[in-house]
Amino acid sequence: MNDAMAASADDLFPDAPDRPGAVVLCRHGEPALSRKIRLSAQGYRDWWAQYEAGGLKMDQDIPPSLKTMAERAGFLIASTRLRSIQTAQALSLGRAFAEDPLFIEAPLPPPNWPEWLKLSPRLWGFIARVWWWFFDHNEGQETRAEAQLRAEEAARQLIDLAATGQDVLVVAHGFFNGMVGESLKRLGWRCTVDQGFRYWSARRFEVSKA
Repeated sequence: MNDAMAASADDLFPDAPDRPGAVVLCRHGEPALSRKIRLSAQGYRDWWAQYEAGGLKMDQDIPPSLKTMAERAGFLIASTRLRSIQTAQALSLGRAFAEDPLFIEAPLPPPNWPEWLKLSPRLWGFIARVWWWFFDHNEGQETRAEAQLRAEEAARQLIDLAATGQDVLVVAHGFFNGMVGESLKRLGWRCTVDQGFRYWSARRFEVSKA
């Protein structure tokens, strides 16, 4: 943690312990919307809109390790997307949790390729992310630079919460979680558990004791 962040945490939590809690970035469970289709670019835009609004597939098993991390967390936060909220509900066991739009996924507008080209949602998602990241293709939505600023703000807020000494678990989205993780690393935190970016996976970050 750098000096500025330490000062911020001290101001917010003057009685906080010397050792902050961990920050756990969890990806939501598997959505109900099928990926077993082939779509044009416009079809993928429509599919993504449904994906953003939709919830989880029924009867999913929660990994035991994630259950344990959720039980130990003093703070539980979900993005405002339904798939994240339903995941948090499954993990919270009736506990209250926060919903925050700060943690929604970065946008995925596909390039304007010919309508005859039909690809799977998974492939369109990869292409759209490359176009957004490297060519700033955003169609008036959030830019890469804006998303990076949002990720930095998210990391700072999570560090402030962890300064209480309690773990913070965030239920959000694969790519934006990755961006928040990189921001945490730049602020002096390290990833101590890395389950990747699959559904129900988690990455745990801790700060090295000075």
